[in-house]
Amino acid sequence: MRQLLRRPDFRLFFAALTVSMAAESVLLLALAVWVKDLTGSDGLAGATLVALVTPMVLAPLAGWLVDRTPRRTLFVALNAVTAALLLPLLTVHDADRLWVVYAVAVGYGLSYIALGATVTALVQELVPAELLPDANGVSQTVKQGLRLAGPLLGAGLYVLLGGPALAGACALGFLAAAAIGLTLRRVAADSSAATAAATVADDGIGSAATATTGVGAAGASAAPTVQVGAAGGRGELVAGIRHLVDEPALRRALVAVVVATIALGFAETLWFAYVDQGLGREPAFLGVLVSLQGIGGLVGGVASAALVRRFGELGAMALGVAALAAGDLALVRPALVLAVAGSALVGLGLPIGMVGTMTLVQRRTSADLVGRASASLDALASGPQAVAIGAGALLVGLVDYRLLFAATGALLLATAGYLLTGRRLTAPAGSATEPTPAEQPAPVGVTAG
Repeated sequence: MRQLLRRPDFRLFFAALTVSMAAESVLLLALAVWVKDLTGSDGLAGATLVALVTPMVLAPLAGWLVDRTPRRTLFVALNAVTAALLLPLLTVHDADRLWVVYAVAVGYGLSYIALGATVTALVQELVPAELLPDANGVSQTVKQGLRLAGPLLGAGLYVLLGGPALAGACALGFLAAAAIGLTLRRVAADSSAATAAATVADDGIGSAATATTGVGAAGASAAPTVQVGAAGGRGELVAGIRHLVDEPALRRALVAVVVATIALGFAETLWFAYVDQGLGREPAFLGVLVSLQGIGGLVGGVASAALVRRFGELGAMALGVAALAAGDLALVRPALVLAVAGSALVGLGLPIGMVGTMTLVQRRTSADLVGRASASLDALASGPQAVAIGAGALLVGLVDYRLLFAATGALLLATAGYLLTGRRLTAPAGSATEPTPAEQPAPVGVTAG
């Protein structure tokens, strides 16, 4: 962490990112609460969340934009545009302007996708390869902290200020993030990647830390290269998906992320049945369990960088998914002590798995493709997760929630095992599972228009 904070550009970027994430976390839940107040309808409030995730279908286009625009410029522009996007909410005072909330929610969702891919790409430029786990870990720690405090703060500010004033305050937050981002130096992706390659070669970190330019460290496998050819149009948009599928370590991570998000989505509605039928408590008690998840998330965020360095990206992902599995399995037997442990384990596993995934994408993807790869991964995980949430809501009324928690726990445990069997692909140098040169996967060429 101290090494990161010694880097002026990262300090500025981290400050801007924290302000941006704070504004984002405050408003996400407040939009749905606002619609509920305006209409009195739970269904219309839920539709706000649907509007937020609908733009996920445009993720490949957002990723393409990230890969074709200077990341510093795009980070500033997206925060400024998001601030402007919120301004129409200042005119919403009754249900007649409900369409404005939905329109803003769709745009806000698209901004969320583009900002996420931009941050992944910008961290790759700002930070040497050996510090990527630390950079991702500290951002996840802040994100988990905001996950704990953001919705409560948003709800409180909404009650105090009202919807329009809260939207204006969040717009100022995004403007502040953009202003801080303007102080960042322009970073040349090629020189940054070359520096990362040299650092990896000097440190001998091995295939897990292979630089993103396709130049491998001595004795280590080269990262997949991206060949930019003449083909355009659709080929450019799907290049990120092709890269995720073609590169062995990323392909294994993709399968695990999709399966894990399906299991998490499926379990989303089971928590309500657990609190009601299992613990015999009011639905509001779910807020306590969510807070415990946030506390676990803070611990996981702090520990994630060390775990990635110790076990490699896939190994850290396996540990994170195993914690999720243990959390679900703890909820099979209703008991307060198990509820506390299970909630904390679910919160613990999320940032560890996410830091492993983000670091793997950054280390195994060239700078001109990382935006599309990151956005494609989000899209491929989010679609099945939405379907799984619906399936869980349907089945929880037909099947005992304890059996469903057992099923999701078993699925997550199998996913952790799947990741562990591929750990040699990203094992740290000198470990027993590090691949020999003969075992290492050959570089994968991806034609991106």
